[in-house]
Amino acid sequence: MSRLLVVEDDPAILRGLSDNLRLESYEVATAIDGESGFRMARDGGFDLVILDVMLPKLSGFDVCRRLRESGASVPILMLTARGEETDRVHGLDLGADDYVTKPFSLRELQARVRALLRRRNPAAPLPDEARFGDVVVDFRRFEAQRCGSPLKLTRKEFGTLRLLVGRAGQVVTRSELLEEVWEYREYPTTRTVDNHVASLRAKIEDDPGNPRHLLTVHGVGYKFVS
Repeated sequence: MSRLLVVEDDPAILRGLSDNLRLESYEVATAIDGESGFRMARDGGFDLVILDVMLPKLSGFDVCRRLRESGASVPILMLTARGEETDRVHGLDLGADDYVTKPFSLRELQARVRALLRRRNPAAPLPDEARFGDVVVDFRRFEAQRCGSPLKLTRKEFGTLRLLVGRAGQVVTRSELLEEVWEYREYPTTRTVDNHVASLRAKIEDDPGNPRHLLTVHGVGYKFVS
């Protein structure tokens, strides 16, 4: 589980961000001023820092600068109400990895978080084939069999199954599936994922209503178990 630090002095924004990131299966710590945020980011072993620019005691720019001067390589995503190009460039020059301008789309922020985490921790290559139960899948040829008989899976079903198998035992959120398999930047509805998983279960599970392999993690997403 990735550990995130959110440094934000607006209680409503801090609570909303923290709650939504926890729903995405991140471990989230918070700070409400620049000084405590700097100390936590420097010492806390986080995978990503989400850092507001306008903070009491120490600005987000100063926190970013001090972290980089201390040798910290943790990715930094800056939040700013300022729209001027010079402020955005200043943050990047100080060592920030990305920025989002307020007011921001929560889905855009989540996508940027995932992108920064992927850059820091590149995912293992997805499998070319899978065998579980009485199912055999060749993802390269888009071919699948169950008990020796061909299975008709759509390309999206192949993609969904491949991502879940490639991260076996881990929770994959609906948003991640939409972004990785559908490559959506503006998601229409997470029901799209639910419908495809239901279709997959009907094809590969002995009892789709009581699945053994494609498990639901309620409120979050899905997990593959061989």
